[in-house]
Amino acid sequence: MKAAAKEVTIVMVEDDEGHARLIEKNVRRAGVSNEIIPFVNGNAALDYILGSDRSGLVAQDRHLLILLDLNLPDMSGIDILEKVKSNAHAKRLPVVILTTTDDEREIQRCYDLGANVYITKPVDYDSFAHAIRQLGLFFSVMQVPGQ
Repeated sequence: MKAAAKEVTIVMVEDDEGHARLIEKNVRRAGVSNEIIPFVNGNAALDYILGSDRSGLVAQDRHLLILLDLNLPDMSGIDILEKVKSNAHAKRLPVVILTTTDDEREIQRCYDLGANVYITKPVDYDSFAHAIRQLGLFFSVMQVPGQ
């Protein structure tokens, strides 16, 4: 996956180690070879995405795609989504919500805040693996806009 001839880095924010391994395995199985940088908590992910000063300036020269779980130990994925989408330098970064939450109001809120895709993790392992493979195929054809 490239954006204007630049490699896109996948930032995976997922605190469940089993889910993180499953996501990576199935993204790879779908033929996506991009670097995946995993984070288990929101603050570390935001430091990487927006910089430790949270100015977002570091995002200007990077092409990132964010895979975001909503249920994290230190903050809500909604908070992360809000911070990324309200930042002038990071607001165009694509964000894919990947979570077990299937509440309609929560889903609508994520789209209202600027999420690009919302995928509910099936509890069934095989269904989840299939959903991630489909997501990998989506990544392989998706263009990430430049800043």
